[in-house]
Amino acid sequence: MSRLLLCTLLTGLFVQQAQAYPLDGYADTGIRRVEGSRLAHEGVIQDVRQPPGALLPTAAVDLRLRDYPGLVLPEPDAELVGQVRQILDAEHIDSYAIALLDISDPDNPVYAEHRGDHRQNVGSVGKLLAALGLFEALAEAWPDNDERVAVLRNSELLADDFAHSDHHTIRVFDVPSRTLVRRPMQDGDRGSLWEYLDWTLSVSSNSTAAMVMRDAMMLKALGRDYPPPPERVSAFFSSRSRADLTALFQQTFWAPVSDNGLSLAEFRQGSFFTAGGKRRVDGGGNSYASARGLMKFALKMEQGGLVDDWSSLQLKRLLYMTERRIRYASAPELSDAAVYFKSGSLYRCQKEEGFTCHPYHGNVYNYMNSLAIVEDEVDGRRLHYIAVVLSNVLKRNGAVDHQTLGGAIHRLMRQRHTAPALAEEPAMAPSGPGH
Repeated sequence: MSRLLLCTLLTGLFVQQAQAYPLDGYADTGIRRVEGSRLAHEGVIQDVRQPPGALLPTAAVDLRLRDYPGLVLPEPDAELVGQVRQILDAEHIDSYAIALLDISDPDNPVYAEHRGDHRQNVGSVGKLLAALGLFEALAEAWPDNDERVAVLRNSELLADDFAHSDHHTIRVFDVPSRTLVRRPMQDGDRGSLWEYLDWTLSVSSNSTAAMVMRDAMMLKALGRDYPPPPERVSAFFSSRSRADLTALFQQTFWAPVSDNGLSLAEFRQGSFFTAGGKRRVDGGGNSYASARGLMKFALKMEQGGLVDDWSSLQLKRLLYMTERRIRYASAPELSDAAVYFKSGSLYRCQKEEGFTCHPYHGNVYNYMNSLAIVEDEVDGRRLHYIAVVLSNVLKRNGAVDHQTLGGAIHRLMRQRHTAPALAEEPAMAPSGPGH
């Protein structure tokens, strides 16, 4: 697809008021959350309404760099690096790591990073590798895309001790009765593999992420004999030694990183996301990522280079924000933009005179991590960029911090593509970013 045609397509789509993926995706995927969100947007049930940027139809949620398979991160641009550093809190500038890639013109990408090789635990951003491992095992067993769709739709997962335990809530929507409940996952909760993937990435449920990882390991080992009968799931793990399970974990979640041209030194998930999963399987390592490593992951996805084109597209659609926007993605400046997003946090507090511990305010460490692909338009031209922000600013609300940075980066990117004669947009005050 030519750049001119793509620009025209995006310009038209951003002004449409259409149902959006995954809001129009229930018929194709069977994801019940999707139908509930669609009905909420139409005012049929009470729930979160979506901003304009979340209203792209399925066909418009696509990979933008298929025609640029050879695009790699260019050398950092001094001007953009300086602009990025200017929006950071000077007092805490070394508590941030940022990577920013402007691909609005893919023939002339512009890149900036600040402490791009700094590694830290990125929390729930590691769920991207749980999904990658699942999609790679799925492609190995079923090269045919239609067969993969059938496995995702028809494989039913039944929550067990791997899901123990999690404070995150999932949206449980009953389609026939049109009733919605939000609660933590419970033993016996049923859902398709596609629904578990959606819960993992849309609301970042640790319980569902552990279940996805459980089944990715079984899929890796069993191939086309997946899924096993429910009564044989526990025996699959109890019959294998701890060393064998560690090896299978690494074959499922570490090997795909290298297989897809990425580096385990820059992005690695070393364990399950629940205590129940960790009791059953020892991943054999710690978890971390760098801003540069996450940027390479997102760039590969846009090129269709994660497993294959179909898998990359499904992953991008799963990341399209049609849940309540939080943290970086909740910046008011992003309301009209399509945002493909994953965040993760990890904080720890200890007793300190005059300090009260609150969520995302850790005084020992206060990791907040965001990866966002943003699509918008400026003066009738497409705006397309990838931003990665890692931070560890102690005793300050990391969620609000990322929301503020999300707005500042978007203003910066819009200004870079705005005609010089137009006035600079005023800054917008941050509002509540959620959890």
